[in-house]
Amino acid sequence: MKRLLLVAMWGLFVLAAAEVGQAQEQEKGFRPLFDGKTLDGFVGDPELWRVEDGQIVGSTDGKKLKHNSFLATRRKFRNFVLKVKFKLRNHNSGIQFRSQLLKDYIVRGYQADIAENRYLGILYEERGRGILADVDPKEVRKHYKPGQWNEYTIVANGPHIKLMLNGYTTVDYYEKDPKRGAKEGIIAFQLHTGPAMEIRFKDIRIKELP
Repeated sequence: MKRLLLVAMWGLFVLAAAEVGQAQEQEKGFRPLFDGKTLDGFVGDPELWRVEDGQIVGSTDGKKLKHNSFLATRRKFRNFVLKVKFKLRNHNSGIQFRSQLLKDYIVRGYQADIAENRYLGILYEERGRGILADVDPKEVRKHYKPGQWNEYTIVANGPHIKLMLNGYTTVDYYEKDPKRGAKEGIIAFQLHTGPAMEIRFKDIRIKELP
């Protein structure tokens, strides 16, 4: 009996070690974009963005936006895999990439949409062409956890853009207009006009590709 118990425990240990090794291998080459303590490396409206419990928190509670406002990286990125965990309280947000920072914290460019409605998971071009790749909202909702932490994976590699929500591919897109599709730019997080809202981001990491 003791031998069987030891064998079972050893089997669980080997399985756990394999899972840890696999997770480490999957994260190989990634580095954090957020230090968990400050907004160093980012620029945005200090009245809208803060760090709390190791998370970037964007909130419009008690404020009225005239336009969508963004927290943007100071650095630009070209080809990469970006992983971000997010928790949306309500309304609409998004993750910009290969985008351009304009005046007054306005951003133009590609966006992986975050929303409590049908736009979740789409590929959008902020201040540009609008929806570039749509989704089946009912199917996307099956892979989303409202009010909980979810993870976006964004792959931008040449003209190929892929969005994954909790491991489910929502968009697999090839840029059709090389003259308009940006090849590099900043990464940014969105606060949307409309009702008071809150969005949280954590575990923000990136692997740059050749």
